[in-house]
Amino acid sequence: MTTSIDKMTAHEAIAELNSGNVSSEELVTALLKKIESRDAEIGAYISLDADAALQDARQADRARASGKSGRLLGVPVAVKDIINVNGQACNCASKILEGYISPYDATVIRMLRNEGAVFVGRTNMDEFAMGSSCENSAFKITRNPANTNCVPGGSSGGSAAAVAAGEAIVSLGSDTGGSIRQPAAFCGCIGLKPSYGRVSRYGLVAFASSLDQIGPIAKDVEDAALLLGIIAGHDPMDSSSVKVPVPDYTASLKPNLRGMTLGLPKEYFVDGMNSEVRDAVMRAVAQCENLGATISDVSLPHTEYAIATYYVIATAEASANLARFDGVRYGKRAEGSNDPVEMYYSTRAQGFGEEVKRRIILGTYVLSSGYYDAYYLSAQKVRTLMRRDFQSVFENCDALLAPVTPTAAFRIGEKANDPLQMYLADIFTATANLAGICGISVPCGNTSDELPIGMQVLGPAFKEESILQVAYAYEQEQKQVAKVASKQ
Repeated sequence: MTTSIDKMTAHEAIAELNSGNVSSEELVTALLKKIESRDAEIGAYISLDADAALQDARQADRARASGKSGRLLGVPVAVKDIINVNGQACNCASKILEGYISPYDATVIRMLRNEGAVFVGRTNMDEFAMGSSCENSAFKITRNPANTNCVPGGSSGGSAAAVAAGEAIVSLGSDTGGSIRQPAAFCGCIGLKPSYGRVSRYGLVAFASSLDQIGPIAKDVEDAALLLGIIAGHDPMDSSSVKVPVPDYTASLKPNLRGMTLGLPKEYFVDGMNSEVRDAVMRAVAQCENLGATISDVSLPHTEYAIATYYVIATAEASANLARFDGVRYGKRAEGSNDPVEMYYSTRAQGFGEEVKRRIILGTYVLSSGYYDAYYLSAQKVRTLMRRDFQSVFENCDALLAPVTPTAAFRIGEKANDPLQMYLADIFTATANLAGICGISVPCGNTSDELPIGMQVLGPAFKEESILQVAYAYEQEQKQVAKVASKQ
């Protein structure tokens, strides 16, 4: 291999495989060795499926030798433990799904498998995707590869940490309120949340059905575009999937931003945000302007209500979705209960973690008689106002630039006992989910403690090519700057 496994991107792996410099079996073997040597420290994976991955890698090698092709033929992919892969456990990092083995592939897995992808294992996450730090898993705490005393973000913390630590070439995550973009920013990766309806949710265990989206976490923008091009598209198995054309996302990757207008929403640069984060993002904004973009100050006036709105809607939908986990059909069942109702209570009390219970209780409360109109219905009305804010701004802007988070990664345990502070970590990301638009996190520097900082690019619904172009042009400029600096 001309590129080491920890640095290798998917498009580089494809080039190596196509040129015969490496076989898929060798690639997967090298990755498994990397995981073995590093993951005891990082804790990115819940489980590995090494035998199946090697078997699929050998099959990919035979397919390539016989002249067959695929956009990811023989390339290993890590999968968040909330997406069903046939024959693998899908625990959602929860005790309540103990013993459950998926009998089918999620649509995104089927689409990746059709292109030859190899699935190496399940990445850790906050239980049922409820958390911003990857500390809420029933199995382990995942650590940030940049500083193992810090969190990797959540809920897709394992997927981001695996990519950042060189334990995955690319990975899949899910984003309900920022769960792809925030860990990508904390770990220094690319994290893409597609528009709602762009990627099928069939086979994704639901947290909040009107907010959830599956997306890629990668080492560079080209990989994110490549994966999105494979997993995007209409799926009749998902009623929220939208029948719109899927463009060639890699064709949108241009090295300049000439002719683009990028908005700078004032509500995303609030008092109290870390000054190093603010400065890094503003430097990135200046670089985008140097690349030819016109920068325009804009306003999204209902942003201040984002967290309250999000945590009403998300917990209400979680309360309904998680009602199905009752110990009857699959997963853990509490022993010693003869009465069915007592069995339900015991199973859910033993199976769910504290954060999941907290959100189920909150969601049940806002949906209860006498409170539905005051909370859930009001939140839906505010959500409409927020969607209109974005629609108005995008009439004059191709995309928006903003921080992903108000701070860099925080220390493990720092916010574990303060749920409100943890919820505020989503302050800049939840709006995209509420409005159904697309967003991407791209690294834009580091703090003085060498913790990664992410810039967020937000685009109109089903305009992923716009945010990919911005992220790619900025990324390429950063690489040029780094190259020049290394020669000095």
